[in-house]
Amino acid sequence: MKVEAKKLAVQTNTEPRIGADLLIDLLIKEGVETLFGYPGGAVLPIYDAIYRAQGKIKHILFRHEQGMIHAAEGYARVTGKPGVVLATSGPGATNLVTGITDAMMDSLPLVIFTGQVARSVIGTDAFQEADVMAITTPITKHNFQVQAIEDLPRIVKEAFHIASTGRPGPVLVDVPKDISAGILTEEPEEASINLPGYQPTTKPNPLQIKKLAESISKAIKPVILSGAGVLHGRASAELTAFANKHQIPVVTTLLGLGTFPADNPLSLGMGGMHGTYAANMAIYECDLLINFGARFDDRLTGNLKHFAPFAKVAHIDIDPAEIGKNVPTHLPIVSDTKEALSELLEQEIESPNTAEWREKLSQNKQEYPLWYKHDPNGMCPQWVIEAVHKVTNGDAIVSTDVGQHQMWAAQYYTFKQPHRWITSGGLGTMGFGFPAAIGAQIAEPDSTVVAIVGDGGFQMTLQELGIIYERNLPVKIIIVNNGALGMVRQWQELLHGNRISESILPTQPDFVKLADSYSIKGYRVNNQEELITVLPEVFAHNGPVLVDCRVLQQEKVFPMIAPGKGIHEMIGVKP
Repeated sequence: MKVEAKKLAVQTNTEPRIGADLLIDLLIKEGVETLFGYPGGAVLPIYDAIYRAQGKIKHILFRHEQGMIHAAEGYARVTGKPGVVLATSGPGATNLVTGITDAMMDSLPLVIFTGQVARSVIGTDAFQEADVMAITTPITKHNFQVQAIEDLPRIVKEAFHIASTGRPGPVLVDVPKDISAGILTEEPEEASINLPGYQPTTKPNPLQIKKLAESISKAIKPVILSGAGVLHGRASAELTAFANKHQIPVVTTLLGLGTFPADNPLSLGMGGMHGTYAANMAIYECDLLINFGARFDDRLTGNLKHFAPFAKVAHIDIDPAEIGKNVPTHLPIVSDTKEALSELLEQEIESPNTAEWREKLSQNKQEYPLWYKHDPNGMCPQWVIEAVHKVTNGDAIVSTDVGQHQMWAAQYYTFKQPHRWITSGGLGTMGFGFPAAIGAQIAEPDSTVVAIVGDGGFQMTLQELGIIYERNLPVKIIIVNNGALGMVRQWQELLHGNRISESILPTQPDFVKLADSYSIKGYRVNNQEELITVLPEVFAHNGPVLVDCRVLQQEKVFPMIAPGKGIHEMIGVKP
């Protein structure tokens, strides 16, 4: 067998170049170092090309397409570079749909390559054929189907350009098998980008900047709202300098955590459904709301009638479709956040006198802090997050699933730096957190990466334990295990008459034994003393570790804005 394999490799090296070889060359030219992939019949020519290009590009074999696209999202989130995904046709492509939608909602740059049946049988219901173009049109920034080998250079170049410029997003390239297997008769010429209909505005209108500067100087109660657009624009330093210069308090969105240092006195924390009292009341009472790169989604605003009702609203966003979509905007500025903030920093703005306003907000922070009650009969999930924060000094990259643990992590793991927080915001995808942490660890092998997950969401993608073992990726998995679909249970208890319907998980695997079956170190902890003892060992270990934290099932996320209520109508503000 070894002799035959060696002989086959020699024969393969003498074969003519095919479309797949060109595709791999084009990816290398785009600076792609890592492919997140899963093979299948329609992409076998591409995998042959990957074999021939050994040492030039790294391929990570995942256990499920959902896991690999979430990993690509984690990679994109921390690097700002497109995560590149390769899947086969039919079910391989359709298994990516959730991740593509997630990336579209959260503006993450991905370039996705899907195999397709040969052009001659498209439309005949051939084996593993799916109309990927129709399926993904609503959930991609753009998609292509390659119709000729000579189109590959242009399509690949345009795909990366579209994914990573303007408002980032996923771009899909569907590659029929006869294209990837087709023989190259001559090398295509160098491609250039020709997208006359796609010209994102990146620099702000000077007149609008001047109007905003005038509004700032006249404001008495200004507030900055910092969203993920600040991260995409790599503008955290400019935002911090601007807020400090004019002493304007800052509220961050869920996806904007880390854009402004949480330990800065001007920081009010996260706003929205489970935001802090100080942040939400600042938005409610402000007279000028300056939104940098947030899309005013419903989980932030609550009832729109009560959102910033006394404020002049300035919205700076690279996507003009977002401005005025949900909240009436008085000062619309279409721009990259870094460009807009740089312009504002150069303006001679008379700083507003915010001393009285800041004093009031500071009192709100002191009188209405986040809170929870320690229970002698069990371990509080909020305390688990605080313990992880303490042992990592708040410097880890933290990835979460969706649910109660996500909100507790957002509240109690305070971020001092940008690009340390990875979560599914717009789509709210369970199963996201663990594979996204894998992608982040691949992107930053020397960083501490923590996956904070629920016992429900973790079971959706736990098969990716195989990857962190075989590649010795030192991801630390903290399972906040309350034996329930926690947020569903909380809503049923508070909003549905305590009718707990199918939200308790009566059985679950032994997560420690599961980790052991993958030769991964695992711990189960039932109380604070055990966790205090275990955590230093967990983070000292140079490989992956799983910690099953058994927490109180009835604990709730507070504060909370109930559906239909205003941002000032929080419940659970005080014990």
